[in-house]
Amino acid sequence: MSDHYYSQTPGVKHDRQIHEANLRGYSLRFMTDAGVFSKSGVDYGSRVLLDALVLAPSAQVLDVGCGYGPIGLTAAKLAPEGHVTMIDINERAVELSQENAKLNGITNVTILQSDIYESVKDKSYDVILTNPPIRAGKQVVHRIFEEGYERLKPGGKMWVVIQKKQGAPSAEAKLDTLFGDVEEVTKDKGYRIFLAKKSS
Repeated sequence: MSDHYYSQTPGVKHDRQIHEANLRGYSLRFMTDAGVFSKSGVDYGSRVLLDALVLAPSAQVLDVGCGYGPIGLTAAKLAPEGHVTMIDINERAVELSQENAKLNGITNVTILQSDIYESVKDKSYDVILTNPPIRAGKQVVHRIFEEGYERLKPGGKMWVVIQKKQGAPSAEAKLDTLFGDVEEVTKDKGYRIFLAKKSS
């Protein structure tokens, strides 16, 4: 159990590598390691989410399950006058995200270790982004949606990427129950991007 990417302290041996990625026109470098999600480079689902993402320049953003940082750090580039808080339960992922923020000269971020929203439960945001940890189980994914709804300001938005075969229909139904306003923004190779809006 200790070697899943959603474990707090991965026990697997380190295997650090640098990967380069072009995300939304930004050339970024990411240090990755064993024991974190998608260690061999930015996964396709995250790319589909980032390609669809629309952010106001001054948005206050929360990236839930940030891994080594591709979504949150790209969001920080897209919201230069805003701020992105990035959270993950995995200590190794949090350390990598902190390192990758420095590596790419990105300063408008706060990176915290957090069991779901534990470290940010008194904060609220304009936008929540998540590529949820499907393998952690439906209960965890649905908690990300439920507690995320509470963390959003009125009129706030949650962007979610999820694979059709990994539960997109039930995720969409859950989001619809919570938000009542859910749009499938795009789909690509089985990945679906949902945008859920909280009423203002």
